[in-house]
Amino acid sequence: MVRDTDSPPSPVAISSLPAGLAEPAPVRSWRPSLADNPPGWIDLAWVLLWALGLVAIVVFEHWEEIPFDLIWISFALVYSFRVRRTRPTLWLLAAMAVTTKRAEISCLVHCTGYRNPNLLADISRTIDHLSGGRFVLGIGSGWFKLDYDEYGYEFGTVGSRLKKLERDIETIKDRWTKLNPPPLRRIPILIGGGGEKVTLRITAKHADAWHSFGDVETMTRKSQILDEWCAKIGRDPKEIVRSTSVGPLIGGIKADPEPYVKAGFTDFVVHARGPDWDLGALREILAWRKARG
Repeated sequence: MVRDTDSPPSPVAISSLPAGLAEPAPVRSWRPSLADNPPGWIDLAWVLLWALGLVAIVVFEHWEEIPFDLIWISFALVYSFRVRRTRPTLWLLAAMAVTTKRAEISCLVHCTGYRNPNLLADISRTIDHLSGGRFVLGIGSGWFKLDYDEYGYEFGTVGSRLKKLERDIETIKDRWTKLNPPPLRRIPILIGGGGEKVTLRITAKHADAWHSFGDVETMTRKSQILDEWCAKIGRDPKEIVRSTSVGPLIGGIKADPEPYVKAGFTDFVVHARGPDWDLGALREILAWRKARG
């Protein structure tokens, strides 16, 4: 993830991780508004790991030498489109929490249909503690029917899954206030999806960050619609980080981040796949960030 030169550095728990698990970190906003910080910064680099097994954990420790600040893994119980693979994403995140020291960790994104929301809140809190306050909850309504069929979950309809998403986010946030011990910080919530009538409304109400992908015209329009939803509920749209994907996707092409920067996107996910873990695209975007100052 890369932030443009007019955006502030992020105050995430990278520069001041909690020393232990007993004392909660101070509650603070995950991302400040632009007015709170001087311009002239590019922020972070994120990488989305299509984790294909626990062997990836060995790689995570060494990757922290590269100056990105958030490691994503994908969330699909059965993956991929060609080969049926299973892997416990939440358990991978727990392993990442104790094998990494600096980078934030998350998945892009958890599907609310796969976990009881109170249980997901507890798991998220536990991973947050294991990581020293570096966990980000990426969450969405779900779409990959093969997962639902494989594990016997009710797939429902787009509408029913979105209703569940909103209801579950509210349950998770409420549960976090009741947990003892509580999370080490106010766990940031990233919502993935691009639905303009419902998903972006839920994003405006609940999210610290929003991730979707598409051509720059599409993403510009969706970002503007998110602004409109924020206005309707009385929220400052600058409170929500805009994130999209660049670099080679599965079956996709590399995207130039510059037009997205001009459209207000600040955070860029670069994709890599095992077992080779080619980080060429990540190094390219880090060089792009450095060249911009």
